[in-house]
Amino acid sequence: MTITLYGIPNCDTVKKARTWLDAKGIAYTFHDYKKQGADPARIAGWIAAAGRDKVVNRAGTTFRKLSEADQAALGGEGAPDVLAANTSVIKRPIVEHPGGLLVGFKEAEWSSILG
Repeated sequence: MTITLYGIPNCDTVKKARTWLDAKGIAYTFHDYKKQGADPARIAGWIAAAGRDKVVNRAGTTFRKLSEADQAALGGEGAPDVLAANTSVIKRPIVEHPGGLLVGFKEAEWSSILG
């Protein structure tokens, strides 16, 4: 099973998710937004699969610091570009796995899907 975990290494939720995967012996590739960036086309796919409200992290300080124009763009077609430019506004972690997509870390959900 090929799994890619997208996130930021110092995020507590990403750390919990990586610890969980390691404890279960589940191999994965880690994609660090800060070093490797984010692809707007991939983000558009996540929005299509999971929904904009699930992918956009509106609770963080980075979201509140966005300009009004960028915040408005997150509600429309411009969302992938704004998220790619402001990766801290993407909900973390996002995991691509053969059966689909996981957004955020919920142990029960991950256990039922990834084992």
